[in-house]
Amino acid sequence: MQIGMIGLGRMGANIVRRLMKNGGHQAVVYDKSDKVVAAVVGEGAAGASDLEDFVSKLEKPRTVWIMLPAGAITESTIDTIARLLDRDDVVIDGGNTFWQDDIRRARTLREKGIHYVDVGTSGGVWGFERGYCMMIGGDKAVVDRLDPIFAAMAPGRGDIPRTPSRDGRDPRVEQGYLHAGPVGAGHFVKMVHNGIEYGLMQAYAEGFDILKNANIDALPDDHRFKLDLADIAEVWRRGSVIPSWLLDLTASALARSETLEAYSGFVADSGEGRWTINAAIDEAVPAEVLTAALFARFRSRRQHTFAEKILSAMREGFGGHKESGEGDSSTKGRAAS
Repeated sequence: MQIGMIGLGRMGANIVRRLMKNGGHQAVVYDKSDKVVAAVVGEGAAGASDLEDFVSKLEKPRTVWIMLPAGAITESTIDTIARLLDRDDVVIDGGNTFWQDDIRRARTLREKGIHYVDVGTSGGVWGFERGYCMMIGGDKAVVDRLDPIFAAMAPGRGDIPRTPSRDGRDPRVEQGYLHAGPVGAGHFVKMVHNGIEYGLMQAYAEGFDILKNANIDALPDDHRFKLDLADIAEVWRRGSVIPSWLLDLTASALARSETLEAYSGFVADSGEGRWTINAAIDEAVPAEVLTAALFARFRSRRQHTFAEKILSAMREGFGGHKESGEGDSSTKGRAAS
């Protein structure tokens, strides 16, 4: 299939590369940076100089994937591209957009006969190699039409054992992508995924902070332990009940530097944690752990601990997120993690 990609940042460019390599798909690309466009064109994509040129190079019915920071820039790009598209074309938003914005946009585009699909995309900067876990919202017929794209992006079953009693269920899920429901459902599921991510990261961070401080002077001599955090992270990866990719990233960061001196401990949040807590409030669901994890990030911007350095190391590892070091960097979302 042919796909158009707007936004060649941390994830957009690698999605295009994976589609071309893994599925033999054709791609037309556009970004405000001519340099990044040229780089992807050099690997086989067709480049566009502006959005009009971009649309002219796509075959009907067109498929346009937008991979930009959620909020105003995505909103304006969809508004502009919608004026250039025709009936039965598809707009995909793969960033971390607020799910209620998806519903509103889909309603507007539907009046023009344009389809809208929201894809919560997880895989970060490693997606080209590992594949992308996708949570998709949209009309079934449209999602089915786009299946070759999702199948090429997905990680596949790999060596993960099959879950018992899954016979008869959607086989795509075991490949790493899910049609979650109508428009908005994909980003809703991804939102909660990222909220859980906050909680998992906070649990690791606090645990390693306790381990690091097991040798403080305030403890009795026979209660003090000088522990090797890098080795502890490594051994937990092998046969324990708490392994994960987040632990893998933590082990890698600690192996490079057990003090994590390159990190200040300033931990941003990109919106999804807040939206998850808002959803919990709307549904009257107690979410104590996820709420505490979000508030811990707020506190990190005033007082940093070793736990926050662990969080910063994980965020850089999976998503290439750099510490801003000042202000509240939360916006209405950002590119997917």
